[in-house]
Amino acid sequence: MSKYEDIYLRLPIFLQNILCSLEGLRIQYTRFNKEFYRYLKEAEERSSWSRDQLFEYRDKKLREFIMYAFNNVLYYRKKFREWGIDPRSIRSVEDLKNIPILTKDEVKKNFTEFISEMIPKSKLVWVHTSGTTGGGFRFYTTKDSIWQQWAIWWRYRRWHGIPLNAWCGYFGGRSVVPITQKLPPFWRYNVPGKQILFSGYHMNKENLVYYLEELKEKRPLWLHGYPSLISLLASFMIENNLKLDYQVKWITIGAESLLDHQEYMIKKVFEVEPKQHYGLTEPVANISECVEGNLHVDEDFAVVEFLPIGDGRYKIIGTTLTNYAMPFIRYDTGDIAVLDSNLKTCNCTYGGRIVKSIDGRKEDYVVLKDGTKIGRMDHVFKDLVNIIEAQIYQRKPGEIYVRVVRGSKYNFEDEKSLLKELRKRVGEDTEIIIEYVDSLFRSSLGKLRFVISDIKEGKID
Repeated sequence: MSKYEDIYLRLPIFLQNILCSLEGLRIQYTRFNKEFYRYLKEAEERSSWSRDQLFEYRDKKLREFIMYAFNNVLYYRKKFREWGIDPRSIRSVEDLKNIPILTKDEVKKNFTEFISEMIPKSKLVWVHTSGTTGGGFRFYTTKDSIWQQWAIWWRYRRWHGIPLNAWCGYFGGRSVVPITQKLPPFWRYNVPGKQILFSGYHMNKENLVYYLEELKEKRPLWLHGYPSLISLLASFMIENNLKLDYQVKWITIGAESLLDHQEYMIKKVFEVEPKQHYGLTEPVANISECVEGNLHVDEDFAVVEFLPIGDGRYKIIGTTLTNYAMPFIRYDTGDIAVLDSNLKTCNCTYGGRIVKSIDGRKEDYVVLKDGTKIGRMDHVFKDLVNIIEAQIYQRKPGEIYVRVVRGSKYNFEDEKSLLKELRKRVGEDTEIIIEYVDSLFRSSLGKLRFVISDIKEGKID
């Protein structure tokens, strides 16, 4: 937690709302400018392109990007020579197969060598992500890359009729409400961004009725966030025979896989089909659901490869076409796609390849002593770049084991920061045991489950 976050959480609620809106104003000003709208217009024009047109466009961008990386990025200049690959020989995605897979750890080890020599330091934008392994990861991007990414995300939303000025009830991992707060409101407002930011860390049986009351009062037509959180609200409404007094028009989900029982509960309660989207802060892959209910690779945004691992499952490997500040070529996302050879065409106008589902983003809940369920805990690790990977294990409510694989620079200050971030989300009543290990448990497919629960209430599938 930064010192600014620490100060924010100590402020009175009305000041927290003002700061949320000021941050929202900053985001509106920097993210949604004329360049964003230009990229959005161009992206929407490509919505009717055939697969051949998309592939031709993608491969042209790829050729330009590969040559740029070779000429301006030290890491690739050295590696292409070491690999014995002439960058001019890479004409399409099929030619990438001779380039080794790039891991997050490889980027961390050679960080400065990945930074483009052509981008002035003043133009670099610092971003961070936690990913699905719990290892914090920071890297540079550019405003231009961010505008292009948001244009693709808003193209998907506009496919489904969501206007840019729609009010949104957001259910995610942002710590906008102090974990110590025991009374409502368990949400804050971003007025310029038209968001009600619902806390994902106060959703127990005693508090969920207040969430429902806020929805009834403000009546946002669009709900967005983690399916584990939106389905928690839906489950509560089913259990208590409660309903909204208005009709939600759109529900979009991200950051986690949408499980069958979650989809069933959301549809039953809100009478809306939740729409899925897969994207990463590292702009190396993007997959969006179309109006026909199929997931399409956004071929015009990044180069996405599917490497088979058996049983119809494929590793998602991505190459950015937009981030010229730190080019990632054949980057291992850590996620898995399920493909179906029978799903080749779609009745929508977009020609991107079809994906049956995304795997690898499923997590159990952490259950607090009072029964509150906390989902998607990876935000804890976003700034902890000296942690290689981590995993949370729970065998009884109110107690968690945090298994940590330390990097070479990990120190006592990192442990203090880790505990502070955890306390922000699970409070002082939860016992936290940190275990330092050499490796973490993985599934037979090699996937890391970030939260593993051995208690019934915490199971997500």
